[in-house]
Amino acid sequence: MAAALLLAALLPSACLAAASGSPTSPSATRTTTSALVGQRALYDLSLAESGGNTLSASGNMTYVVRDTCSAWSTQQHLDIQSATRNGGAVNMVSDYTTLESKDGRHLVFRTVQKSNNAVLQVVSGEASIDELGHGVVEYEKPIKKTLKLPNGTLFPMAHTAAILAAAQRGTPSIAPLLFDGTGPDGAQETYITLLGWGPLKDPAPSPALAGQAAGRVHVAFFGRTPDSILPDYEIGMRYFANGVSDMLDMDFGDFRMRGTLHSLTLPPRAARC
Repeated sequence: MAAALLLAALLPSACLAAASGSPTSPSATRTTTSALVGQRALYDLSLAESGGNTLSASGNMTYVVRDTCSAWSTQQHLDIQSATRNGGAVNMVSDYTTLESKDGRHLVFRTVQKSNNAVLQVVSGEASIDELGHGVVEYEKPIKKTLKLPNGTLFPMAHTAAILAAAQRGTPSIAPLLFDGTGPDGAQETYITLLGWGPLKDPAPSPALAGQAAGRVHVAFFGRTPDSILPDYEIGMRYFANGVSDMLDMDFGDFRMRGTLHSLTLPPRAARC
């Protein structure tokens, strides 16, 4: 959901595996997404900490998930205004859209990142995983190319579902591979720490979340190169059992931002598909 405002990395489904470590079999990647719900969540973003060049930062993020019966459609719009010591005012905008099949085997993706209305990068294409767990991503942009996905790679909604499954089992950590289509280099390593799953001890941030179990989650994203010792980006959040998140804590290295759930709408599930 990095240090240079790689904005598309800010997915609440950041932003998962059904077992500790990266899954290595097709069955391990088929974590069901049936517990997830459609949603429209709006977050207010504010500067939590700055130890470098950033003087101020604020913004908002809208995250929309639609249940299309056979697939999950997601849209994320992120808008951050910041001021730096040597660069003046900067408006960073990221638009990220996906269509992910519910069996976890197909993903269509598009990410557009802008700075002060100038396009920085467009990433788009399709990815698929076969019955044996072998995956491939075919990029259309920024350049046409094909990359293999390691066995056990998960797409974003399956990644979220597996986080929730691990939390409900009381698993303290998992380390799956993720491909979300936000970058041109294929799958990422992720390390997820899960804490304190259970009933809420404080009032729910929205009436739509009353009675939902929840827990803290921390996700670190790493490049798949031998020298990737430190994470490229980190995000913390409180996840609810239906896949909604709040209390976002986004660490860009140079500064951290806090995300507060401003409003939440959960559309009714489709009566028939």
